[in-house]
Amino acid sequence: MRNILQKWNQVSLVKQILVGLVIGIILAVAIPEVAKPAAILGTLFVGALKAIAPVLVLVLVMSAIAQHKSGHKTNMKSIVVLYLSGTFLAGLIAVIASFIFPVSLSLAEGAEGVTPPSGVTEVLKSLLLNVVDNPVNALVNANYIGILAWAIVLGLALRNAADSTKTLISNFSDAVSKMVAWVIKLAPLGIMGLVIESITTNGLESLLSYGKLLAVLIGCMAFVALIVNPIIVFAAIRQNPYPLVFKCLKESGITAFFTRSSAANIPVNMRLCEKLGLDKDSYSVSIPLGATINMAGAAVTISVLTLAAVHTLGIQVDIPTAIILSVLSAVCACGASGVAGGSLLLIPLACSLFGIPADVAMQVVGVGFIIGVLQDSFETALNSSTDVLFTATAEFKEWRKEGKQINIRKIG
Repeated sequence: MRNILQKWNQVSLVKQILVGLVIGIILAVAIPEVAKPAAILGTLFVGALKAIAPVLVLVLVMSAIAQHKSGHKTNMKSIVVLYLSGTFLAGLIAVIASFIFPVSLSLAEGAEGVTPPSGVTEVLKSLLLNVVDNPVNALVNANYIGILAWAIVLGLALRNAADSTKTLISNFSDAVSKMVAWVIKLAPLGIMGLVIESITTNGLESLLSYGKLLAVLIGCMAFVALIVNPIIVFAAIRQNPYPLVFKCLKESGITAFFTRSSAANIPVNMRLCEKLGLDKDSYSVSIPLGATINMAGAAVTISVLTLAAVHTLGIQVDIPTAIILSVLSAVCACGASGVAGGSLLLIPLACSLFGIPADVAMQVVGVGFIIGVLQDSFETALNSSTDVLFTATAEFKEWRKEGKQINIRKIG
C-alpha cells in the first residue's frame, strides 16, 4: 500500500484529478444508486475549500503589505488597469457573440428562494457596506471585498511592527498556504464526488439540452483566453504571448477548473508567479486581489445569459444599449464576490436593463444553476489563470522598459 501511495504522489495533480473525474463518471453512469453515497466526498471537499479560502486571503494580503519594504516599487497600478480592461473586453466579446449566435432558452424554474439585487445602486451600496463589514463577519460569510479591505488596513498598521511580529505573520501565512495545499491534494476524491452528485441528480441530459448555450458561453471564454488576452499581453510586452498564456492555463487554469474556486487557487498562482521569477511584493497582493475583482468569466456569463433571455422574449436591442450591457456586466462581475450567489444572481440586474420581468429573469438564473457544473468551472479557470497572466504582463512590461531580457519563449 505504501508503494502504491508513493507512486500515486509522483503523478501530477492534473492527472490525478482526471483519474477521479473518469472514475466518477463511470460510477455515476454504471451504478448510480451504489455510487450516490460517495457524493459526500464532493460536499466535504467544497466545504473545506470554502472554509480555508477566506482565511488564506486575509493572511496572505496582510503579510505581504506588512513585509513590504518602503520605497520598493510595485506594479499594482498597471495590474489593476489590466484586470479592469480584461473584464470589460470579456463582457463586450460576450455581447458580440450573443448577437452573432443568438440563443433561445426553454426557461426553467429552479432559482426559488434567492433574492437578486434590484439595481446598480444596490450593488454599489452592497460593495461599500461589504468594505466596512465586521472582519469576523466577513470571514464567516466569505465576504472577500471586506476581507481584502481589512487585510490591507491590518497590513498597513503592521508595517512598523517588530521584525519578530512580521516573522510570526509570515510563518502563519505559510502555514495557511500549506493547509490549502493539503486540501487541494484531496481534489481527485472531491472531483469524483462532485461528478457523481451532478450526474445522479441532474443526469447528462440536463447539460446536453442546453448544448448551444454552453457552446456560446464556453466559446466566448475560450476566445477571451486564447485571442483577447494574448492581444493585451502582446500590446504590453511586444513578444509572442502564447508561451506565457499556455503556461498560465496549464498550471493555473486546469486546477481552477476542477476546484471551481479562485480563492482556493491562490497558492497555485503564487507558486506559478514564483516560478516565473516575479516580484513577491507585487504578486502577493495582486493575486488575492485578482481573485476578488478580476472576473472576465463572470462578465461573459452575465452578458450571455442576459442576452439569451432577450432573444427568447424577442426584444430588439440597439448598439448603445449593448455597450451599456458590456459596462454593466463588467461592473457587476467585479462585485460578484460581494453578492450572495455570485455572478448568476446578478443576471436579473442586467435583465432589468431591457425591462425583463423579475420572474422571467429568475428562470434564467435557474438555467444557470443547471449548467453551472460546466459554466462555473470554465469561468473560474479563465478568472484564475488571468490573475497570473496579467500580473506577469505588468512586470514584464516594466522589465522591457528597463531593458531587461525577457525569456518568454522558454516559459512554456
